[in-house]
Amino acid sequence: MKIALLTIILLTTGVLGSTASESQPGLLSLRTCTRNEYIEEYIPGTRNNPGYVKNWEETVEVPCQKKESNNNTYKLDNNDCSEGTIAGAILGGGVATAISRGKDRWWAIPAGVVGGSMFGCQIDGG
Repeated sequence: MKIALLTIILLTTGVLGSTASESQPGLLSLRTCTRNEYIEEYIPGTRNNPGYVKNWEETVEVPCQKKESNNNTYKLDNNDCSEGTIAGAILGGGVATAISRGKDRWWAIPAGVVGGSMFGCQIDGG
C-alpha cells in the first residue's frame, strides 16, 4: 500500500512521469525524448531446472517529433485568368466598335479592350 501511494505521489508531481526535457530558451535549445521499452529474455533450462522468461523495462532515447510551425505557411494563389483576359478583351473591343461612331472610335476601342480584359479576368477566377 505504501509503494502504491508513493508511486501515485511521484507520478503526479512529475518526477517519474516526464518523458521530455527541454533547456531554457536561448541560443541553443536541446530536447531529449525518451520512451519505455519492454524487453523479454528467455533463460534456457535443463531437465532438472526448467527455463523461464525474464522481463523488464528500460528507458531509451528516441528522436523527438518536430513541432508543426504555422509561421511559414503561405497561401498560393494559382488562379490563372489568361483565357478570361483574352476573351474579355476581344468581346470588349467588339462591343466598343459596335456602339461607337466617328471620331470616338480612337479611344473607345482601346478602352473597351482594357475594360473587357479586366472584366474577363474577374469572371475567369482571378
